[in-house]
Amino acid sequence: MSRIPTLGKVDKNFFDHVIFPHLGANHPEILQGPQMGLDNGVVRIANGRVMAVTTDPLSYIPELGPEDSAWISVHLLANDLSTSGLEPAYAILSFNMPEHMDERDFERYWSAMHEELEQLNIAVIAGHTGRYGGDHSTIIGNGTLFATGLESAYLTSKMALPGDQIILTKGAMPGTCGLLARVFPKSVERAYGSEFLKRAQKLFGQYPTTPDALAAMSVGVREDGVTAMHDVTEGGVYGALAELASASGCGLAVDKEEIFISDEVRAICELFELDPYRSLSEGALLISVRPHKTEAVVKALKSKKIEASIVGELRPKSQGIGIEPSAEDPYWKAYQRAHERGWK
Repeated sequence: MSRIPTLGKVDKNFFDHVIFPHLGANHPEILQGPQMGLDNGVVRIANGRVMAVTTDPLSYIPELGPEDSAWISVHLLANDLSTSGLEPAYAILSFNMPEHMDERDFERYWSAMHEELEQLNIAVIAGHTGRYGGDHSTIIGNGTLFATGLESAYLTSKMALPGDQIILTKGAMPGTCGLLARVFPKSVERAYGSEFLKRAQKLFGQYPTTPDALAAMSVGVREDGVTAMHDVTEGGVYGALAELASASGCGLAVDKEEIFISDEVRAICELFELDPYRSLSEGALLISVRPHKTEAVVKALKSKKIEASIVGELRPKSQGIGIEPSAEDPYWKAYQRAHERGWK
């Protein structure tokens, strides 16, 4: 029987049995609809042109403050849409302000969101803002981003092919561990000291993966380079690898030793009792590449000072995926557990 997880995103079984069979009307211009392992939908809007769309929650984390919370929310949306290979252009934002968010905090949040969207050349074209009560979550609404471009240039995870090599940027859990160090600084400092805390908090800046996507695509797309990209979020590196393989109908070979885990990430994971391979890994991006362009993509990433390593290869489906992703991401329970313990 399918079930909703206690915390976090639903798993593939729930999606396939409850959501996927019931998607409303069917339109012929839909080139890519909802599917596990895909970050965006794609619709043909004119001869030779398409629109890519993604949606995600908007967050307000009081410990981070309005500005950094808005910054994260913008980049989590942009990270997803940039995997389409198209440049984000338009946003629709809907807010349900929680009781603990006053007008001044929302003004600061909105101002920071505007500045970041402006930097990314994204225009807000519609939305909704209100307060309805009863909401004590860090999720305060929803955002949707749109991009348009050539039909010959967009990417989805379904386009990855057997023989593609898989590149991982920044390793496991870079932005996520930076976030934990920002939200629980006293607890991290008590465990590892002030110098460690400074290094760990710097990882927070690694949330954006749009620069990773742009650098990779500069080498070429589809048969001439990058065939697919997938944002590494819930389920961690293992979950994202499994989703990429499943979405493309491929098998998978993973070289675990090539999955970079920084000393700071290892220590944060030990403190919060997290598996770095299976936990939320914001800030990391998977890129599948035709083998003759792999080294060129790695070089392009490193020229932008983006850490990159070849962590696996897509194989024929008959060879299996070789890893067992977790049914439920442990990050959410770890975060909740830290709050329950009174960590600061």
